[in-house]
Amino acid sequence: MIERKPVRQQKPMETAEPRNRRGGDKPVKLSREVQARLGQQLRLMYDDVVNQGVPERFTELINRINGDGNKDGQ
Repeated sequence: MIERKPVRQQKPMETAEPRNRRGGDKPVKLSREVQARLGQQLRLMYDDVVNQGVPERFTELINRINGDGNKDGQ
């Protein structure tokens, strides 16, 4: 029987952080200002997507699944 080594648990953001150019093992830290700016930009993009609404074809499909719009003789 082959024993498997346990997988090392990583912090959620650990894999997303770039490494220093000098080849060190320390992850690069983002300043609070940069983090705030990134958060602001992400919120703006997310709000834009949310404000687009649900496409009509998705609404029709949901209604058909729920039995509210018995189209095509179903």
